[in-house]
Amino acid sequence: MFTGIIETGGVVTSIEAKGTNLTFEIASSLSSSFTIDQSISHDGVCLTVETVDKDKHTVTAIEETLNKTNLRHWKPGSVVNIERCMQMNGRLDGHIVQGHIDTTAKCIARLDRGGSWEFSFEMDEEFASLIIEKGSISINGISLTLFNVTRKSFTVAIIPYTFEHTNLKNLQVNELVNIEFDMIGKYVNRIQSLG
Repeated sequence: MFTGIIETGGVVTSIEAKGTNLTFEIASSLSSSFTIDQSISHDGVCLTVETVDKDKHTVTAIEETLNKTNLRHWKPGSVVNIERCMQMNGRLDGHIVQGHIDTTAKCIARLDRGGSWEFSFEMDEEFASLIIEKGSISINGISLTLFNVTRKSFTVAIIPYTFEHTNLKNLQVNELVNIEFDMIGKYVNRIQSLG
């Protein structure tokens, strides 16, 4: 369980294909503090630490994860948002994020507002019932608030701190991001769909 408050950035240093899986070696300022079998959010994807070597760690994404996320587009040099799981004795600064990606969305606009930034995204219309105006969403693991919500698009505003301390500063139009919809909204949607 995560909060969507990014702790640091990591850099993909190597990628190894193992059957249908991809194993990523990632360097970060937190890697040396990780333990084997620990769950870490990488761009919003909950992955298990397999090895730790000084300032690097490895994680593996299976085919199901690769098909539902943007991890298949990572390459050496890609910058990744990193968050350790939340501690139950602290404040929940973002919103409840599981690290279970629902889909990807495509960046369709990036606007510099002279002190903040706005990013607009397009997604499959089948997910329209999971987003609401001023609701929560996780984009590449970052807890953000939605506005200008339509059936297949939405916008988020980014404050300077988030822009400087996440990989959103590198995000360009037409690139994919990982999306996790609000867990409470997903349960409400499911209950309503069952009648």
